[in-house]
Amino acid sequence: MWRPISSAPSGRNLELAVFDEDGQHALVFPCVKDREGWRDAATGARVDIRPTHWRDWKQGRAPANTGNSHPSQS
Repeated sequence: MWRPISSAPSGRNLELAVFDEDGQHALVFPCVKDREGWRDAATGARVDIRPTHWRDWKQGRAPANTGNSHPSQS
């Protein structure tokens, strides 16, 4: 279940939903929230994104494309 980004916890691997020119999509890699923003959970590299929703990252989860639908419907 997707949750609003305002409730995203720090220090956990999360799957994030973002908007781009093609609509809304889930990132294909886990991210971690820290005091400075978002980082790629695997590399620690800063990720310059503005996600709209989050859910726990499930190991082995196939990348989810939320298309143009609202993430809470996925």
